[in-house]
Amino acid sequence: MLIDFRPHARLRADKPVDLVASVAPVVAALVDSGWDLARVRVVCDWVQYRENFRDVVDARPILSAPGRGTVPTPAGIRQEDLEVAVDVRRGGEVALGGLAAACLRGGSGERAYLEDWGLGSAGCVWAFNALYWTALELWEKASGRGYEQALPGGESDARNLDSARGVINDLFDVWDSLASSAALPEELVVVELGVGNGHQAKVFLDEFRRADQARGGDYYRRLHYLMCDYSQHVLDLAGETVADHAGRVSSVTLDATRPLTSLGFLKYKVFLVYVSNVYDNLPTDEVAQIGGRTYGVETRAYLPAAAAATLADSVSATPDQVPALVHKLLRLGPQLLTDAAPAHFPDVDTAVAFWRQAWSMLRLEERYAPLAGLDQYAVTGQFNGEALRPLLESGADVRMHVSNGAVASFADSLMLLHPYGRLICHDLFVTGVEGYRSQFRGPGKYDGSVVNWVNGPLLAHVGRRKGFDVHYEPFRHRSAGNIITMTAQARD
Repeated sequence: MLIDFRPHARLRADKPVDLVASVAPVVAALVDSGWDLARVRVVCDWVQYRENFRDVVDARPILSAPGRGTVPTPAGIRQEDLEVAVDVRRGGEVALGGLAAACLRGGSGERAYLEDWGLGSAGCVWAFNALYWTALELWEKASGRGYEQALPGGESDARNLDSARGVINDLFDVWDSLASSAALPEELVVVELGVGNGHQAKVFLDEFRRADQARGGDYYRRLHYLMCDYSQHVLDLAGETVADHAGRVSSVTLDATRPLTSLGFLKYKVFLVYVSNVYDNLPTDEVAQIGGRTYGVETRAYLPAAAAATLADSVSATPDQVPALVHKLLRLGPQLLTDAAPAHFPDVDTAVAFWRQAWSMLRLEERYAPLAGLDQYAVTGQFNGEALRPLLESGADVRMHVSNGAVASFADSLMLLHPYGRLICHDLFVTGVEGYRSQFRGPGKYDGSVVNWVNGPLLAHVGRRKGFDVHYEPFRHRSAGNIITMTAQARD
């Protein structure tokens, strides 16, 4: 039996984790079970997101062939290995041994499954995520707060004035150099992906205008700032925020995973692509290297039986009707749901309450399924899994995000850049493979959306293959926090 205790730094924290209390009850449950202990691994994480998709104890089959096995059964019956996952943060709040014993018996309770097994990026949690952004106005009305308030610190680092000033000064230096050789185009294009409530754009535009006026320049007149977002509601709010700069700003609704689809007319023309807290909210698979073999992490979303019953009662339905009602919600949205199922949803408020409650109860079951070959696995349409090989085979066992949506968005965005342009992104980046071996990196829940850390080494590899240097550093303008700044520009 292998025990992997990942939050080791917390053993020496001000309030240290009790290692014995976190592990011993689970080991005792394993000893009393029928499992072959040589085929079991216990993985302990500190799940820092208080809202997440995990139970305190989960059993994850490690399949010997694709598609075999669904729930834990005694070792004498099944040939696959098993991973027992423990959330150390919540472990002290429950009877851990009893939970582990029930989990090992396959007795974690009846579940209302919302989908079949599949890789994470295709799961219905991402349909929930998309619904959040398309119906954000309804969610915010029900919650009584804007989505940015759900971020750590209650706001995005993108609106930091010192950060904006540094970016603008760098732009001016580049433009001055190009202008001196008559190589500067008339239109100076800046693109922001994921504009939030528009405060970052306002900080940038206010400071840009002030700095240009102080220099006696003409750059502000020539500036074309494109605010891009998946949500029209977000763009409308952002437009109001930057109304003072209306002559310099345009809005574009787009899918962040395919920016070239909407912005292809700007290929090789953009001097700055600015991204903040977007990549961590894009669909992703996870892969793992266990015992020298590569696996895809398959998931299926479910509601615990008690949660499904509560949800059913709230809309005059039966528990077995809940999965179909959830899928109808995801397909139609809250407003059309009232027309499609009026007996259950007499008004929009009822539909939104159902949506919010379903999201809070949503859980993910996981298993490891062998990948036939990395060359047969598609990270995106442009890159296959061979890009992951050096990361997966870098040492000890590891599980990591593929960041499929982020890779697609990043690769597309690089094609927008002028030869002297830059992409700057503030986000939750894992900057080295060891970061995945030492800490839980998501998924977690931010209000109604998903958050995952982003695979920085993979994005750097993709950038290099496209001829760009990619650099990571901690966000300069805040002493605490996890935000990392990624900068990409064409290699000299």
